[in-house]
Amino acid sequence: MTNLNREMKLGAFFMIPGHHVAAWRHPKAEAQSVMNFDFIKRLAQTAERGKFDMIFLADGYSIKGKDPKALGQTVNTFFEPFTLLSALSSVTKHIGLAGTVSTTFNEPFNVARRFASLDHLSGGRAAWNVVTSNTESEARNFNLEKHLLHSKRYERAEEFVDIVTKLWDSWEDDALIIDKESAQFADASKIHAIDHKGKWFSVEGPLNISRSVQGHPVVIQAGSSEAGKELAARTAEVIFTAWQTLEEAQAFYADVKGRMAKYGRSPEELKIMPGVFPVIGRTEEEAEQNKRLLEEIIPEEAGVQLLSAMISVDLSGYPVDGPLPNLPDLEQVNGGKSRFQLLKDLAERENLTIRGLYQRIAGARGHREINGTPEQIADQMQEWFENGAADGFNIMPPYLPGGLEDFVDLVIPILQERGLFRTEYTGNTLRENLGLKRPANTLIHHAKETI
Repeated sequence: MTNLNREMKLGAFFMIPGHHVAAWRHPKAEAQSVMNFDFIKRLAQTAERGKFDMIFLADGYSIKGKDPKALGQTVNTFFEPFTLLSALSSVTKHIGLAGTVSTTFNEPFNVARRFASLDHLSGGRAAWNVVTSNTESEARNFNLEKHLLHSKRYERAEEFVDIVTKLWDSWEDDALIIDKESAQFADASKIHAIDHKGKWFSVEGPLNISRSVQGHPVVIQAGSSEAGKELAARTAEVIFTAWQTLEEAQAFYADVKGRMAKYGRSPEELKIMPGVFPVIGRTEEEAEQNKRLLEEIIPEEAGVQLLSAMISVDLSGYPVDGPLPNLPDLEQVNGGKSRFQLLKDLAERENLTIRGLYQRIAGARGHREINGTPEQIADQMQEWFENGAADGFNIMPPYLPGGLEDFVDLVIPILQERGLFRTEYTGNTLRENLGLKRPANTLIHHAKETI
């Protein structure tokens, strides 16, 4: 039964100059502005004009591939998310600012402090996308020859998130007094050590920044493996996920929300937002032309490299117009397990060649691609939203700025007319706009030490 007052949540997934692997070659892409802040500022303000809940930045700690030809065909220069989001916080007023930071190659104290800082600077608009790094090239940039096993990465991530949450709670909301007459800046009884000693980390605390505007910045999670779903059910407030069919998305939605009760959480405390790659045309013919153009501009080596990275199997030695080779069992994969399985299933279901598969995923990267007129795009989003598959979507423009501008100017007005999306921001913080509660401070009643 549809809740008539329920509205979609929308993220604007910024990958500059677009999500398609060959976006920089698109005739309308402003590829020369890939490192230009004024350009990204304009994109952020366009998303805010469209009333998006948040801007989302992915991140990684290595370049994409080492093949010289493919390396030269691929965009491998992008801003570190914290730096960029901090800058964007000063040129936007309402839109949330979500950044990816890996638990694999960072420390909890630094991450907790950075996100608390961004939350204060933005007036309560920060969100942390929790990921585990999954490529060997990233590990080699952090003093390792091989990265941790998948199960160990998630074990570390669970402890990491717990510590960050405790650190955010190490200051009570009213700890700051700032009374000049009594010479009391803060109430020391409301600042708590966390004294964490675990398998992966030892952190004393407290944090050296007061509790942030939202209490906790919003916690986002992106994994869809078994370990990822369990982590999300326990800790996440938003999930970015990738599914191709309504039935798959419905099954994931029911699965994750069904796991929450054992952690004392209700389904409303988690928003599931699958990625959507919209190819928009004012007519069906124009949409089809736009799709063909995107397929035609993919350099072959870049397409093979992208697919190889996503399934953790080197495909460079195989005929590009032949089938995928025999792939390893899921248990043998130490990269992204959920995306590996999704792409393997897609290739088998549609009998795709290597070229056909990289053309299918070169933009959406395993997320759902929807093509058509603005009305058709809205129809497909509405179907998933109203049938237990999504609470909203993370929108992945094919190229920028046009892909974002078309969605804001052509699709969002239709969603608004149908009562599916806001016409104005109603909250002051990202948490409020997403319909999430401000978290209670978990340390108040069981602090081990008062500073």
